[in-house]
Amino acid sequence: MSKPYPDACPYPTAPAAWDPENKSNANIAPPAYQEPSAGGFGMGYQTGNPTVPQQNVYPPVPGQYGTNPMGHPSAVTVQPGVYITQVPLAQPEPDYLGYSIFTMLCCCLPIGIGALIYSIMTRDANNIGNLDLARKHSRTARILNHTALGIGICFVIIWIGIVIAINVIH
Repeated sequence: MSKPYPDACPYPTAPAAWDPENKSNANIAPPAYQEPSAGGFGMGYQTGNPTVPQQNVYPPVPGQYGTNPMGHPSAVTVQPGVYITQVPLAQPEPDYLGYSIFTMLCCCLPIGIGALIYSIMTRDANNIGNLDLARKHSRTARILNHTALGIGICFVIIWIGIVIAINVIH
């Protein structure tokens, strides 16, 4: 006897003849035995999907599906790969690399690091031939270098003023 699921689903839980404790009275019959044919093993049995006649089969059009009008297989042509090489600029933008290293070590470390990064990016843009990007990074590196140098000079002047003030007071 089958019982419906609790209020959520009205479907039975198992077929009426199924008893998980007693499997002998499940009333499941094995498939009927068939004698093999005289032609040998597997002969006379249908394997796989049943054959269905194709519908709407049209004859191939010449030049379609890999054949040309003469009946020969068509040739496959492959276009050669295109390699784009970028040439360094003939007149590269200045990268201010030495200036960036000086301002990084002697003037203002954080701004000098930024200037060094933009100097390297300028050099890379010059090597790949991107003039607009090279100009942009070169200008940014120059501005950062000038700023770092100005801050460094201000710190030196302030330091000298503090040292002189300390020596005059004592």
